[in-house]
Amino acid sequence: MTSTTITYPNATPNIPIKKFEKANSVVYKNSKDASLFVAREIADLIKQKAAKGKNVVLGLATGSSPTKVYEYLIQFHQNEGLSFKNVITFNLDEYYPQRPDAIQSYVRFMNEHLFDHIDIKKENIHIPDGTIEEKDLSQYCADYEKNIKKSGGIDLQLLGIGRTGHVGFNEPGSSVNSLTRLIRLDKITRLDAASDFFGEENVPDRAITMGVGSILAADKIFLMAWGEGKAPIVKEALEGPILESIPATFLQHHDNCTFVLDTAAASELTRIKTPWLVEDCNWTDNLIKKAVIWLSAKVNKAILKITNEDYNEYGMGNLVAEIGTAEDINLKVFNQLQRTITGWPGGKPNFDDSERPERADPFPKRSLIFSPHPDDDVISMGGTLLRLVDQGHEVHIAYQTSGNIAVFDDEVIRFLDFAQDTVHGPEATNELSQLMQEVRTFLKQKHPGDVDTPEIQKFKGLIRKGEALSACRYCGVKEENAHFLNLPFYETGTVKKKLPTERDIQITCDLLNKIQPHQIFAAGDLSDPHGTHRVCLQLIFDSLKRLRDQSWVKDCYLWLYRGAWQEWDIADMEMAVPIGPKDLDRKRNAIFKHQSQKDSAMFPGSDAREFWQRAEQRNKETATKYDQLGLPEYEAIEGFVRYHFKKE
Repeated sequence: MTSTTITYPNATPNIPIKKFEKANSVVYKNSKDASLFVAREIADLIKQKAAKGKNVVLGLATGSSPTKVYEYLIQFHQNEGLSFKNVITFNLDEYYPQRPDAIQSYVRFMNEHLFDHIDIKKENIHIPDGTIEEKDLSQYCADYEKNIKKSGGIDLQLLGIGRTGHVGFNEPGSSVNSLTRLIRLDKITRLDAASDFFGEENVPDRAITMGVGSILAADKIFLMAWGEGKAPIVKEALEGPILESIPATFLQHHDNCTFVLDTAAASELTRIKTPWLVEDCNWTDNLIKKAVIWLSAKVNKAILKITNEDYNEYGMGNLVAEIGTAEDINLKVFNQLQRTITGWPGGKPNFDDSERPERADPFPKRSLIFSPHPDDDVISMGGTLLRLVDQGHEVHIAYQTSGNIAVFDDEVIRFLDFAQDTVHGPEATNELSQLMQEVRTFLKQKHPGDVDTPEIQKFKGLIRKGEALSACRYCGVKEENAHFLNLPFYETGTVKKKLPTERDIQITCDLLNKIQPHQIFAAGDLSDPHGTHRVCLQLIFDSLKRLRDQSWVKDCYLWLYRGAWQEWDIADMEMAVPIGPKDLDRKRNAIFKHQSQKDSAMFPGSDAREFWQRAEQRNKETATKYDQLGLPEYEAIEGFVRYHFKKE
């Protein structure tokens, strides 16, 4: 298939796809804008069909990718009168076996996220049935295909993409001609679903899915992908060869398929990551820095050793022609990187700060570290936290959520056993014994995904609070400077959270106004566009925007750190804080204070290692990259990007 350039309103400008992408793609600034585009396309199609007196057949997906699309469709129905009476839907897949009322059921997902809020006819909804007897599955799947054809075929198919490259549940090895069938799930897919099922061991190992052939039969396809975690597989699907081991590459066969991406999911595409390989560039300072760092890795040379010939060989000759000699470019970028390195994250007093990341004055500073969960602070920037305390700054830590769902049930029993053995007095003992019995009875009967009682949620929150206070004491942060916000949006007792409300913003504003920090550190780890970190960061943005007329806000720097999974690109880092061997040990010990997360975390994500192991590797790799660029060699480095608010 020959690719063309497509321009959509409000999307980032598309560079013509000349060499690499084998299907159409459009990149939006964020998943919200991208979802609005997809929702509008669906709404327009529904209206066009209705005007002709025809039904429209939609192929629908589940997971985090389409949730905002469904929110917009509900808004269109409620606010703009969009009717779904002429809509017939077929969902891609369902776990097997699976009860429709189970918390992880796709039947429940679709009802909660879409069907219960629109006027679609119930008989027009089709979702694979996870309760069908196994002996009847073959016929059931064949009938599912017949029903699609009987309805006229799918007009528009929505897709997400898994880290294995699966679409629907078509795992690696699926045939291009495959139809609806029972399939065994890949280990990576089950690992990615572990948080929804409260443990990988609870994830079904099979699913019913529409096949690749079923998907390719649709008239139009939108594949949606959000976040950095999807970037590598998006690149493979769009730029790589067609392989059964990456089923999403089969979409390259389709004449009307568009990959709808946010900037994070598109970050590995050649035209985004290395645009100079696609066509001549407008060489901004940031792009020059990015290109030189890339070239340094390609030729395996320190920056100051790169030659004119190296630039020419890797398609960057026009940069030399525009800017000057290789030596001029190299020195410019080297100095930029050198100025990001500082052992004084709060600013170095009585020194010229004109080329330092942070201001020298005032000193000491009030530093406020926002931690989405009770351990993100020490995992992500523990070395910098220790440095701020050691250098005499007034350090505050705001734990935005309780983190209570990430505590194993046996931890509650362990702490209550300790309390029962230490509490004196018959009345207190009897009350505690009764509570203990109630807790044990509930937990014994609890199924994976069941919501804890309010008392158990409270106990789990207290466990994490105690661990956070222990880490604060170890790091030298005063206990009164540890602020437990317990933001209401988080307190559902389930993986799925409530939407943030005015109360969440007000709690954040009140703390900011109380401390009036000179610098703020916040989690910018947004690989999951619908995760807790993203909500917590947006609440900080919204609160600072509301307080923007306050004098202290105008003089406050906002630094973003990353989590245990990823680090900022070296080209984007604006402050790099070296961590020596001793402080790396101290950071590790601070992480160990969070005992409920030690050895095995409730939600480990796609990386089975402990958090301290991930963090150390990340920090050491950053230091190695700086060293390879020709900069000083350090044990480890924590990186930060400064967030600049746009003037309104």
